[in-house]
Amino acid sequence: MDYSPLRTALADVVAIPVTPYDADGAVDRTAYRALLRRLLDGGVKAVTPNGNTGEFYALTLEERRLVTELTVEEAAGRAAVLVGVGHDAATAVEAARHARAAGADMVMVHQPVHPYVAQDGWIDYHRTIAEAVPELGVVPYLRNPLIEGAAIARLGEECPQVIGVKYAVHDATRFAAVARDAGLDRFVWVAGLAELYAPAYWAVGATGFTSGLVNVAPNVSLNMLGALRAGDYPGAMKVWEQIRRFEDLRAERQSANNVTVVKEALAAMGLCRRDVRAPSKPLPEPRRAEVAAIVEGWSA
Repeated sequence: MDYSPLRTALADVVAIPVTPYDADGAVDRTAYRALLRRLLDGGVKAVTPNGNTGEFYALTLEERRLVTELTVEEAAGRAAVLVGVGHDAATAVEAARHARAAGADMVMVHQPVHPYVAQDGWIDYHRTIAEAVPELGVVPYLRNPLIEGAAIARLGEECPQVIGVKYAVHDATRFAAVARDAGLDRFVWVAGLAELYAPAYWAVGATGFTSGLVNVAPNVSLNMLGALRAGDYPGAMKVWEQIRRFEDLRAERQSANNVTVVKEALAAMGLCRRDVRAPSKPLPEPRRAEVAAIVEGWSA
């Protein structure tokens, strides 16, 4: 298969949409569709339903399927759809097959949730999923600093549809080494720690980055992408300074408010409710005002 269109989509801002809820706590289909259209109209070319900013682990199986289907319907060829899958291998395979049936282009495989991860076992897990959906592009989401480039390279040799890696380890030097050991050109390297880490990771090999902030201000994320593509690091860092406090709030206490801050910003803009599901928690009043002040003036 020709995976070049999917590789191009990954080398961009990969948006992780939030999952809005209605007053009864159910997925708000209308609000979700509107938020997706806002991303697409803003120029986003790749979206990841069921990502961590979408509260993947707080959604039921039925809700994850619903979000997948809604995303494919709204994207309608305007953007590549990269569906988050995970949990045990059988559940991930089932979700990947559903994504394929729904019309998705790729699956992003969440970091295996297991206290004991062997290099060979990591390969086996991803191979099982990739082989179940050979028609789809596959992108491992790597948060484990112990997974070596050689393991990624071997996975790529065995599964040609593994076309990219979402790398989310807080260490640009480690990323540079892993990417080169795995194959800098073999995979599309996506900076999985969003805009604050994008300039550093871009400098050593990333060509795309994920974003939750893009839900709030698509133009801001795309401005950073444009600066990085042009090699304009001062321009990229100007955007970095603009978003620094917002992203710092999301990263506090091991990213406890990662989703909460984004939804608070969207609520301040009247785009969805601020509700999040446990173990996340809405912001206290003083922080709500701070978030609203930060995003005031950000246009989409």
